[in-house]
Amino acid sequence: MKARAAFLILTFLTLAAARPPMRYQPDPSSVFAAELAFNRLAKQKGQWTAFRETAADEAVMFTPRRVLAKIWLKGRADPPAPVTWSPSAITVSCDGNLAASTGNWKRPDGSVGYFTTIWRRDKKGDWKWIMDHGDTLAVAREAPEFLIGRVATCKRRGQHPAGEGQPVPADDSLIWTADVATDGSRRVTVRMWNGSDYETVIDDRVAAGA
Repeated sequence: MKARAAFLILTFLTLAAARPPMRYQPDPSSVFAAELAFNRLAKQKGQWTAFRETAADEAVMFTPRRVLAKIWLKGRADPPAPVTWSPSAITVSCDGNLAASTGNWKRPDGSVGYFTTIWRRDKKGDWKWIMDHGDTLAVAREAPEFLIGRVATCKRRGQHPAGEGQPVPADDSLIWTADVATDGSRRVTVRMWNGSDYETVIDDRVAAGA
């Protein structure tokens, strides 16, 4: 009886290990919900607390130099009142594991600006941000009446699908870059595969000293 139980447990563990990674629907609304929860957490617990709790371990920010977020945020006191923000456009990769959101923010003093955040699902399927940046503006960007949601067309590395027992190739349908020049200026771009070419959906340029 014990031998049979051990065999069943071993079989279950083998099947679990062989199970392909969980697939997710490429749903912009799930990213919008994550943004709302992020903003709500900032109001309830504090701005930098919310950033710490929602960041992936390797998340980066710009101050204006590129920094590892969890190091920069560690022990940082929350401002008396947080910035508020709202995404206006969200783009999700074909496999539903990577997303980019962009929109406007507003500080308690009335100053305004924009932000772009890159999100990635963690092992539990929760959205965690891996890059966040933005800049101030004299006048807020015009926001669309309704949230713009885009889903990239599927694009896989290589020309052949994975064979039996092989992992599914990584999804290249949504790609992003964050380049910082020596003078501190930076450019953040996000491009999605539209079926025939990469289409630029975000192209943020921040001047030196901003």
